[in-house]
Amino acid sequence: MVFRDYTYSILLVCSSEKLNNAVRKLLPVNLYWPMETAATAGEARRMLAERQFDLILISSPLPDENGIGLSMDICDQSMSGVLLLVREDQYAEVCDRVTEHGVMVLSKPLTDRSLLRSLQLLCSIVARMKRMMEKQSTVEEKIDEIRVINHAKWLLIEHEELTEPEAHRRIERQAMNERSTKRKVAEAIIARYETDKKTPPVQPD
Repeated sequence: MVFRDYTYSILLVCSSEKLNNAVRKLLPVNLYWPMETAATAGEARRMLAERQFDLILISSPLPDENGIGLSMDICDQSMSGVLLLVREDQYAEVCDRVTEHGVMVLSKPLTDRSLLRSLQLLCSIVARMKRMMEKQSTVEEKIDEIRVINHAKWLLIEHEELTEPEAHRRIERQAMNERSTKRKVAEAIIARYETDKKTPPVQPD
């Protein structure tokens, strides 16, 4: 068995212990781990409030609801991949309701092969979404860093009468001398001048 650097956490929302055991035996732990179970939609919602799962498999119906609303809520509120299992006579109707929310639907009874293929497809979708979010976070962090450095530069221009290129070189040189980042230097400059601004002048006796 080849163990991977990353495994997909999975939540099985199902009232049938027989199906839970069958899925546990079918899914390799080197790819799907950890694996948790919830017998009701309410229990699943409580678990999801405490932690996130990469993949969520819901077998409809559940004791407290049909699971369709749960599947749509999860897709609307998280990046989890959701696979909803429904009876074959409900398949077309349920697909019409949930597909636009990003829920994948399979009809029961299902084969091991169809379940594995569907989960593999969900893994690909989740991995792609994670990469997109990481890129977005990187871009947002870079934009925020530029904003902080520009703020510090204008404080230097205002208080030390430097030109914009001189203020830029001051921050770069200080970062190099202190073996720090330009952002940390800029934050220190902002903190210094913002603190000076808030400190009231000393009143003469």
